[in-house]
Amino acid sequence: MSAPARDCWLEREGEQTTLFLSGAWHLSRLAEIDSALTGVAIPASPITLDGAALSRLDTAAALALLRRLSVAGASIGKIANFNVSHARVVEAVMGRLGDTGGETPRRLHGVLALIGLHVIEFRGLMYGHLNFFGRAAFALRDIALRPRLLRLKEAASQFQHVCIEAIPVVILVTFLIGIVLAYLFGLQAEKYGANIFVVDGVAIGTTRELSPIIVAVIVAGRSGAAFTAQLGTMVLTEEIDAIRTLGLSPMQVLVIPRLLALIVALPLLVFVGDVASLAGAMTVANPLLDITPTTFLERVRSALAIDHVIVGLVKSVAFAAFIAIIGCRMGMTVSRDSRSIGISTTSTVVQCIVSVILLDAFFAILFQELGY
Repeated sequence: MSAPARDCWLEREGEQTTLFLSGAWHLSRLAEIDSALTGVAIPASPITLDGAALSRLDTAAALALLRRLSVAGASIGKIANFNVSHARVVEAVMGRLGDTGGETPRRLHGVLALIGLHVIEFRGLMYGHLNFFGRAAFALRDIALRPRLLRLKEAASQFQHVCIEAIPVVILVTFLIGIVLAYLFGLQAEKYGANIFVVDGVAIGTTRELSPIIVAVIVAGRSGAAFTAQLGTMVLTEEIDAIRTLGLSPMQVLVIPRLLALIVALPLLVFVGDVASLAGAMTVANPLLDITPTTFLERVRSALAIDHVIVGLVKSVAFAAFIAIIGCRMGMTVSRDSRSIGISTTSTVVQCIVSVILLDAFFAILFQELGY
């Protein structure tokens, strides 16, 4: 048995070790408590805490105790003879710290185990997105049955953010893409005297493939990330809990307006991108390929079938739905810490871009089989 200390002492009976706590353990006496704990030889094994002699205990003192146990490599096997309030303090601090028995060494997994872990995580992620999509679909059904549930002001505000404020960057990027495409195609076509066919390639390529993908990537990085950050901050500040307390549905109040705004906005932005990319190609077509603006527009009118434009716009609706669902769901499921918001925002952008590319590949095969 170790020599009794003023605030704590150890007793061993066989394989059982008990740490007895005594007196007032509170913030103003932390220095004395730390000194008493340091003077006790705490073994690196499960111990029992006995608080029968405690007269006072606050979270600061409990934190000092648990950290000392963690440093010593000990763990709490049992909490005995604590009154209800003192036991709640210890349990609350333990809950915030997680495992107080020291950091458990991380297990090293083999390649197959790591692959399995990632597959399980991916399955959980997909299940969560699918579940969130189903809840959003039911919320849309409720709005279709009762249109007054739609929050028009919130939807209009989100539309301004995701569409109107995004027009300048969409025009700039797609205009430059049109210039680059016309320049690269023109260098090759000029060798064979097929300058006029550059217009065909730029018009069909941008309206059918490049403009929808580029605009969707811009929106994913801009609006998808914003949705996650906004909703994640609301989770962190407990605003979403307040909405539920008021008897409102966060899905109706926060998610559906963003979903509808993005579904309407993205096709419009894609159309703006189509026009801007053609304008960029037309800008370099005259000095590079001797194609006048009049000739360029006439060739676009004859070579660009409306089907190509429609295909691009149809794909953009699916892109918008996926971006909105992923962005909102990642924001609604963040942990209650600021670091989680940053991680979820980064994950949202990656997931949205990958989803857009996979969807585009799917639509390319689908429309090819359908003859469009």
